[in-house]
Amino acid sequence: MKNTSLVLGASLKKERYSHQAVKQLLINNHQVKAFGLKSGQIENINIDTELIFYQDIDTVTLYIGKKNQPEYYDYVISLNPNRVIFNPGTENPEFYKLLDENGIQYEVACTLVLLATGQY
Repeated sequence: MKNTSLVLGASLKKERYSHQAVKQLLINNHQVKAFGLKSGQIENINIDTELIFYQDIDTVTLYIGKKNQPEYYDYVISLNPNRVIFNPGTENPEFYKLLDENGIQYEVACTLVLLATGQY
């Protein structure tokens, strides 16, 4: 059963929303994986700097801007998540179309707001 969230674009900087998302996912009892450009840890979660082909990803929550997303299209699609969340600043109609073509749902929303309102 898929029940893990992948934070794509995780940051070690505490003020970044991607950092806060990892923490809030943990607080809300979600299993979390994280990918970022710099290795390190957020709480007890390792930030991977190499793309790992996880088998159990339910949700990919994006914190990578539109111009940098194309190099991750194939990776995200290969994970076959149930959904992809496009956080503010990551909106990308080209990516929406690819997800639609591959039967992957997407939301344009804020992960932190979804968690805070019980809609995640």
